[in-house]
Amino acid sequence: MLYCSTRGGVQGWAFRDVLFSGYAPDGGMFMPEVVPRLSHDTLRSWAGLSYPELVREVCSLFIPEHQIPRRDLEGLVSEALSKFSVPGAVRLVQMKEGLSILELFHGETMAFKDLAMTCTVRFLEYFLRKESSRATILVGTSGDTGGSAICSARGLAGVDVVVVFPRGRITQVQERQMTTVLEDNIHVFAADGSSDDIDVPLRRLFADQDLVKRHGLMSLNSVNVSRILVQVAHFLYAYLQLSGVEHTRGAEAVPVLEVVVPTGGAGNIAAGCIVKHMGVPLRLVAMVNSNDIVHRAVQSADFSMATSVKKTLAPAIDIQDPYNMERVFWLLSGKDGALVKELMEEFQSSHHLALPETLHKGLSALLSSGSVSDNGIVEAMQRCWKENQYLVCPHTAVAVWHHYHTQPRPGEKRCCIATASPAKFQGAVERAGLTLDLPEGVKALGSRATRCTDLESGEDWEGLLRERIYSIGLARQGGSLFYSD
Repeated sequence: MLYCSTRGGVQGWAFRDVLFSGYAPDGGMFMPEVVPRLSHDTLRSWAGLSYPELVREVCSLFIPEHQIPRRDLEGLVSEALSKFSVPGAVRLVQMKEGLSILELFHGETMAFKDLAMTCTVRFLEYFLRKESSRATILVGTSGDTGGSAICSARGLAGVDVVVVFPRGRITQVQERQMTTVLEDNIHVFAADGSSDDIDVPLRRLFADQDLVKRHGLMSLNSVNVSRILVQVAHFLYAYLQLSGVEHTRGAEAVPVLEVVVPTGGAGNIAAGCIVKHMGVPLRLVAMVNSNDIVHRAVQSADFSMATSVKKTLAPAIDIQDPYNMERVFWLLSGKDGALVKELMEEFQSSHHLALPETLHKGLSALLSSGSVSDNGIVEAMQRCWKENQYLVCPHTAVAVWHHYHTQPRPGEKRCCIATASPAKFQGAVERAGLTLDLPEGVKALGSRATRCTDLESGEDWEGLLRERIYSIGLARQGGSLFYSD
């Protein structure tokens, strides 16, 4: 299993190398050169696996034995998923009116990012110990990724984490999960702008290959392909739990499962598209809030940013640059790196893109989509509570809204992805007229000391982040820069 860039300029990279990378040197995103196919017999044989067991099977498809031996891989995944608050790390809840919700938020930061993040950090630590080397993780976050990266890597001897979040655009719980971590290897910045604004200097920093090599610079955003590959297991687990595939034989009709995904940066949707390319019969629905670029792309080929990012009740998907759609376009184009390069460079320079007709037809066949207002989010939260006494976060409500307004196709089951705990979004819960008992860990955040550095509008964010990365390198070696090959 080797990896290549979606823009065609890089091929033949090993898993270890893409794990330690952000964007590819040509500006693209890494993907497996070959997407493995899963037979009907394999799906049937996996039907009884727990979620951690399924993660191990998925990772073994994408991580060669000579890079991480199977025995080591199993240990790393088991360790990563051992501290979640429910057995098996995830939980499937089935309610009235055919509503099924896959809870992915039982990790330390109460968001789905914890599942792939903890595994990816274990893989990272494995190689750092083996090579006696270090890495600097640079992360831009719309709310949940930063906290998950920090909690997964806090205190690790071989890693420094630099996180940038959009000040005033995330919840207090999300912010404090980052700013209350005071370990020396954690560096938090609050930027006066949107998460899309933050992505601009980060892309430029990752494009500086000298900086990347000198400081072991890497990403733990879903830019990192390891995050995407672990998330493949979400969709497989939902399918195996709900489709009834274990009861089918040979030429029988293979059951289809519809999976409804709250979508921001499109990492989960990219993972779902990979699963479809693996031969699993999913029907994917990408649901967004008022930041509706993915919905417009699916409906009318308009992959263009709005003039600004709208603040909504679902802040983790307040995104107008869903960067993982580049991976989706690459798959749909038949891995045409030249086309993807042309399209994405046009989008990055002008913020506007009309998808070619063939690509748009493929996207519309691959995905359904919808956009939900804040009022719709509140409506879905209230109805789910009224009918089931079950409280969903505002992001999960975006998916649940689709369930309440669109009937599943005859004979098909549906699963809504629950990406975060409602405890992280007290304002939205109150807006819906509902209440919740806060976990003790959330209550404790309010009394802890905080530390972060402000990035003001008009300042040179790229330069300030570069300076911090340099200072980390100097501190590592007592005054001499750290070099990594």
